[in-house]
Amino acid sequence: MPIGVLYAVVAYSIYSCGDAIIKGFGQSLSVFEIGFFISLFGLIPAAFAKPKGERWRDTFKLKHTGLVHLRSFTGVASSILVTISFTTIPFAETYSLVFMMPLFITVMSVLILKEKVDLIRWAMLALGFIGVMLVVRPGFRELELGHLTALLCAVFGASTTTILRVIAPTEKRVSLIALPALYLIVTNAVLMLPSFTGPNLQQLGLLAASGSMVGMGHILLIAATRNAPASQVAPIQYVQIVWAIGLGAFFYFEYPDLIAYIGLGVVVLSGLVNVLIDGARTRIAGRFAEYRASRPGPPSNITEVQGPEI
Repeated sequence: MPIGVLYAVVAYSIYSCGDAIIKGFGQSLSVFEIGFFISLFGLIPAAFAKPKGERWRDTFKLKHTGLVHLRSFTGVASSILVTISFTTIPFAETYSLVFMMPLFITVMSVLILKEKVDLIRWAMLALGFIGVMLVVRPGFRELELGHLTALLCAVFGASTTTILRVIAPTEKRVSLIALPALYLIVTNAVLMLPSFTGPNLQQLGLLAASGSMVGMGHILLIAATRNAPASQVAPIQYVQIVWAIGLGAFFYFEYPDLIAYIGLGVVVLSGLVNVLIDGARTRIAGRFAEYRASRPGPPSNITEVQGPEI
């Protein structure tokens, strides 16, 4: 197994364990109090992830000021929304709705970035949507606030990704790491004040563990993308579905029924097919670029010898 893939497995597994701890708080602490402490403790491992050649004091030297702040806001919104979902609905249902994010990313890439999406991609996204409907089954059961917040989390998460695709090539990475964390801490700190109760020692320890897991997962995911192609890293995210089922059953006595298992399987299948198709196209494009570059004579266009990195 490539080391990058191993990093991804550990990263997504750690994320799931951190999410399971959040779920355990239920209504004992406010969503904002949970978010504040997790963001605070998440900075500890993240502090060691500063990119070489960049300085923390350059965090506010931005080229796309509005978009960077908008990306920070969407990150805060998705974090708060998914915390509400974790504490109110079953683990696996939260993940199935959040995994609708690729659908929203694709729609935004077409409407905002003017990218073209082929029929196969749309078909796989539609299949994933059907899988989510099998898990949640609106109209056949009562839906809760957590279902809506998980869906909105997917929308805001897709917005974050779409904005990042625009600003990441030109903005300093310290800005993209520090500003969202600052937004999370300040926003949650302000919103938690009216109902602040203060965690006891046990709760504080669990918040520290969850926050550290989030920060460590972020570092490992960065390491994964540096040591393996995106087409190998991306499918590993679906290991979170397995963790959700296992942790939900072991700690919270949540047992999806057969139809829900089928729906979760469909969600995973559609996502994997999408990623594998992308990986195959990237490899083909790279090999084709190498072939064109190896032909005698100068190329007629520089793009002929610049295939995508793999």
